[in-house]
Amino acid sequence: MDTPEVLSASVRTVHTLPQDRPDLVAMRKWVSTLLGDVSEDVRLDVLLVCTELASNAYEHADGPRVLRVERLTDLVRIEVDDGTPAELPHLGASRLGDSRGRGLMLVAQLSRCWGTREMAHGKTVWAEITA
Repeated sequence: MDTPEVLSASVRTVHTLPQDRPDLVAMRKWVSTLLGDVSEDVRLDVLLVCTELASNAYEHADGPRVLRVERLTDLVRIEVDDGTPAELPHLGASRLGDSRGRGLMLVAQLSRCWGTREMAHGKTVWAEITA
């Protein structure tokens, strides 16, 4: 994976995720490099949201999977595409002691907004983090 340059405002970049199994460490390193000039708190929030959205794309959907990161003046937008249009994610109810079901709840808490968009051959799950 090529080392990306730091994203300046109004720049968007795309990363195709591996087909068979996620390499979340490499993805997080790539995203962290892109956001080298944002505060550490914002960067950590973006990394957690990227990890949750990409993990969900592997857990609940088929490929191909693509991650997009867009840096705007006051926010970072994260988008993950997958190849399963029929199953749109929704916030679940996580109970104390459950080991699963918190991912989108974390995304919702860390993001100023998040949502989904259906496409002909898949969907996009996106979130925006205030920078």
